[in-house]
Amino acid sequence: MSLIASSSSALNLAFPPSVGAGAQHSRSLSSVSVHPVALFSILDHYLRRRADAEDARVIGTLLGTRTESEVEIRSAFAVPHDETEDQVSVEIEYHRSMLELHTRANPNEVVVGWYATGSDLNSYSALIQDFYSKETAPQQAVHLTMNTDLQDENLGVRAWVSSPIGLTPKASSTAFLPLPVNLFYSPSERPALSMLASQTSTPMSDMDALAASLKQVQAQLDRVLTYVRQVISGERRGDPAIGRFILDAISKVPVGSATNENGESKLEELFNTHLQDILMVSYLANVVRGQAEISSRLTLLTA
Repeated sequence: MSLIASSSSALNLAFPPSVGAGAQHSRSLSSVSVHPVALFSILDHYLRRRADAEDARVIGTLLGTRTESEVEIRSAFAVPHDETEDQVSVEIEYHRSMLELHTRANPNEVVVGWYATGSDLNSYSALIQDFYSKETAPQQAVHLTMNTDLQDENLGVRAWVSSPIGLTPKASSTAFLPLPVNLFYSPSERPALSMLASQTSTPMSDMDALAASLKQVQAQLDRVLTYVRQVISGERRGDPAIGRFILDAISKVPVGSATNENGESKLEELFNTHLQDILMVSYLANVVRGQAEISSRLTLLTA
């Protein structure tokens, strides 16, 4: 399917936070929550883009759940498209085939909008938004933009809804209104997101990432020790809630002088066992990857 635009008539209306960060300008929707899985899918799509499209953006479909006022984006899949100076084409049949497969595996998720890398909003964005608005009707379609440099505090993610402008509304005549975005994650996913937000243009090696994580843990331990010492000395009034959190954290770590036959403490033994498990998983993953590469090369030789 080809969508042809003759002028750039899509507007980006970024209201200041004092008026609700766009909430009161977006009709019924008030906020958007995004799961990390959807963000990683978008980044993976961007990294796997065609070699001849280094500066081009990629787009795809967003899926999740919604209420009258909130949208929760849980997953996403890529949709092939092509943009030129004269037109933009979107593979609608591919979108519908992928949607059918996704619905079989996740019947509770529906189309809630679409994503694009970069922050540019133009007439092409308005045309694609018009298509997805028909897919989500009668609900509003959410447009998610993501800067792949991940430099700002919200990982470069922004959300928009559209509103037609003009006496005779056209698909390319659209105003994009911002919505507040929340990252929806579990405590176990927070370290990965923190690492992703702190990445520079040059990705860190595994050892650098481990060192950064250990430094972060050390800083947190120093904060806890400082707090405990201040409470014990009477400089600060203790908070029962913080005390319960500290007690729960300590109870999960075996402490004491008990050692095994090798002279290792319980904590050291658990750490070494966990490290061995990680090394074994890494080794098996490399073996499987090597077997897959050999199989693909043999297939090319026998074809």
